[in-house]
Amino acid sequence: MAANTSAKTLGFGKAKSDKAANDNKKPAYKPPKAKNYKHVKKLNRSKAGNGILFFFMVICGIFMALPLVMIANNALKPLDEIFQYPPKIFVRNPSLENFSDLFVVMNDSWVPFSRYVLNTIIITGLGTFGHVIVASLCAYPLAKHEFPGKKILFSLVVMSMMFTWQVTQIPTYLIVSKIGINNTQLPLILIAWQYGMGLYLMKQFMEQLPDSIIESARLDGATEWQIFWKMVMPNVKPAWLTLAIFQFQQMWGNTGAAYIRSEQLKPLQFALQNIAAGGTARAGAAAAVSFIIAAVPIIFFLACQSQIIETMTTSGMKN
Repeated sequence: MAANTSAKTLGFGKAKSDKAANDNKKPAYKPPKAKNYKHVKKLNRSKAGNGILFFFMVICGIFMALPLVMIANNALKPLDEIFQYPPKIFVRNPSLENFSDLFVVMNDSWVPFSRYVLNTIIITGLGTFGHVIVASLCAYPLAKHEFPGKKILFSLVVMSMMFTWQVTQIPTYLIVSKIGINNTQLPLILIAWQYGMGLYLMKQFMEQLPDSIIESARLDGATEWQIFWKMVMPNVKPAWLTLAIFQFQQMWGNTGAAYIRSEQLKPLQFALQNIAAGGTARAGAAAAVSFIIAAVPIIFFLACQSQIIETMTTSGMKN
């Protein structure tokens, strides 16, 4: 008993009981680690497959760029190389005589060259700017508002895109004549404002904007005009820049021959096409004309190329 008393006094009995309690105690529960079920997509193409794919892409790129290369080289070719057979793609003796001949021909006309340029700037600028604004104003209520007949109106817009301009040319001409704006630049400008493609593009892009942004602006007291100009339009900048490029290209190639009879009101495209149809004597000037006709839309496209790529590759915004 003395021994037990001394053991308890020294603490051995308590240590033994604590050890037994720890042995009987169950370990704390640890939840299993979550397995990563994320699927990693692996490319099955080999290096040879990538090489073949790259080869075909290079071939397609060459075929697509070849017409532009020939247009640029033909503009620098003298007359003897233009009529050479078989024709050569690249110029051997580059010269700017074709552009000087074009300048002389344009200055010899009774309408100054600057007049054609001014007409083109007015028609293309107002037509492109007006189309972007009208399409955006019409697309905003279709995308962010609810009203009776909304789906019917949008269906009519989509159906209008099925018809080519040859189908609607006669009705459009009759309407222009009835209004009394024939033989002016207004028909070309006003007709550009009513293309359905712009409205369709802007509506589809505006639908990707979160409704929470618009609702928060309304709660802050913003009017519909303020929401449209300060919030919607800046957020859809890639869309309306893309639309501006498409419309600019279409307006640049418009001759206005169906509505304009006065030579002083015709755009530059009409004068350039008349020069290109001058025959063999104006073959060099015609080559320069082809280069100018193709170069201006390409330069405008390159200036806004990043915005077009952003429009085509965007995945949209979500609430």
